[in-house]
Amino acid sequence: MTQIEQITGTGIPLVGNDIDTDRIIPARFLKCVTFDGLGEQVFADDRAALEGRHPFDQPQYQGATILVVNRNFGCGSSREHAPQAIARWGIKAVLGESFAEIFFGNCVAIGIPCLTATFEVVSQVQAALEADPTAAVTLDLVTQTVTFGAETGAVAMPEGVRQAFLAGTWDACGQLVANAEAIRATAATLPYVAW
Repeated sequence: MTQIEQITGTGIPLVGNDIDTDRIIPARFLKCVTFDGLGEQVFADDRAALEGRHPFDQPQYQGATILVVNRNFGCGSSREHAPQAIARWGIKAVLGESFAEIFFGNCVAIGIPCLTATFEVVSQVQAALEADPTAAVTLDLVTQTVTFGAETGAVAMPEGVRQAFLAGTWDACGQLVANAEAIRATAATLPYVAW
């Protein structure tokens, strides 16, 4: 299981509140059997409407691994395709003012830390990325900070989730597989489980 203590990379600023999961990955792409190919379709309708001016289309943000968003990101339907599409585009962590609860949980399930910060900190990071798209951003789960250029700001994450990332226990399926023998042994002692 993978411990996640720090994520460093270039960032992509996506300004706007209440960006819902239908905007992240439109419903017509949900008919896939696997999540393969979703990365190319992330923000498909927004990108088409902006005709190359969407941050996900701009050349200076290609290869970015940290997404910086505003308030209530990932609201709307509970589709797990939304974090999958973001991850398959290349995003490894998200910094924002707040996240919809189900979106947040779906991100945790696939190993994408979502950290929150104040409006001021998020706006400063977004402005820094617009001014210099090559600037490195570091999200540190240990110190609960974001570092961008010479600036540092406070970030937060629910303590249980933060500890799960730091310990490498965020992957519930991975934990079940890794502990299969112990689970079988416990199940064998239960009178209501037939083997």
